Amino acid sequence: MNRENPYNIAALFLIIFIAGAYIGYSLSLYSSSSLMTKVESLQNKISSLESKLNALQTSLLSLQQNNVTLASPSLFDLYDSVKASVVMIKGLMPVSDLFGTTYQEVLGSGFVVNLTGTPLIVTNYHVVENMIQGSVTFLDGEAYPFEVLGKDKYSDLAILRPAAPQNKLIPIPVASSSNLHVGDLVVAIGNPYGLQSTLTSGIVSQLGRAIQTETASGYLIADVIQISTPINPGNSGGPLLDSNGRVVGITTAIISGSQNVGFAVPSDTLIREFKDLVEKGKYDHPYLGINGLTVDYLVAKTVGLNYTYGVLIQSVTKNSPAERAGLKGGTKVVTLAGRQIYVGGDLILALDQHTIKTMEDLSSYLERETVPGQSVELTVIRDGQTLSIPVTIGIRP
Repeated sequence: MNRENPYNIAALFLIIFIAGAYIGYSLSLYSSSSLMTKVESLQNKISSLESKLNALQTSLLSLQQNNVTLASPSLFDLYDSVKASVVMIKGLMPVSDLFGTTYQEVLGSGFVVNLTGTPLIVTNYHVVENMIQGSVTFLDGEAYPFEVLGKDKYSDLAILRPAAPQNKLIPIPVASSSNLHVGDLVVAIGNPYGLQSTLTSGIVSQLGRAIQTETASGYLIADVIQISTPINPGNSGGPLLDSNGRVVGITTAIISGSQNVGFAVPSDTLIREFKDLVEKGKYDHPYLGINGLTVDYLVAKTVGLNYTYGVLIQSVTKNSPAERAGLKGGTKVVTLAGRQIYVGGDLILALDQHTIKTMEDLSSYLERETVPGQSVELTVIRDGQTLSIPVTIGIRP
């Protein structure tokens, strides 16, 4: 819902007033004998008005720089503006066992975007993985089959092209998730338990999380948004919106047994991958080739480290960029609180001078800031010495 900025209106009235004053005084000059006196008076008045206008413009700039929002849409207005763009995704999933193959119904959500000139549907990879007889159902109940153009299990994204009329494909604007802050209001729209077009709201609980799912082959899904917005089965693949109704994420998962904790793939990941997913059907993720452990106080004291943060390399994958760069994994095992830790490997403290405190930091920085073929510099501690080790980023196999 757009509203005029009161400072812009004030500035407009002042400009009109200046113009009127100028015309009025100009007409009076022709009938006055004291021409110079009136010209000087007019100039003084104009200078005064210009000073006031400059002060108003300075105040407006200050408001804009401090991100002051004078008006924002209600949740109803937000929902009403995007509801036609959110779809239900339904299909069958084959399940094989000793007695043969059966089929179970799968439900999810999706939404329309236009990032390359053609409106397409975004959803989660895990929603359409192995799905057959898949369809998208719009708010009016009309359903259409779809084609999967591209998918990425490492970011839990899939792009669909439905066999639907163009007038059905109403895109939602996409904003950069880099503008999100902890505590920001966010809204999720989806189809929990098949209940179509449901809205829930919450806040951004944290940014830059890394989560592990069954579909990601043991890799972390990096740079994920943690939200308090309730996410239930059927919500997956729906849009996460900011207070202005723009997509800032794709809802993707919940932690089993938790309450009001959900996650969303950030819109920056979608923006970064979209073109490759549409044109190549896949996205090449940056790859280092280590298995690492986040260091905390307990780990540091147990293994004798002087740092209570960083990533302790547990193992290095054979023929990986990390192995080619000479990074070292652990050489012996110690037990800490019932888990085995490999010690003696390199401790990663920074990547291109960006401090790495956790595995989440490392995974998210690699995804956001690097691409395959790029040369980076790792700062590591090895046998008490600080080393700078150059590494050429590879493609995740």
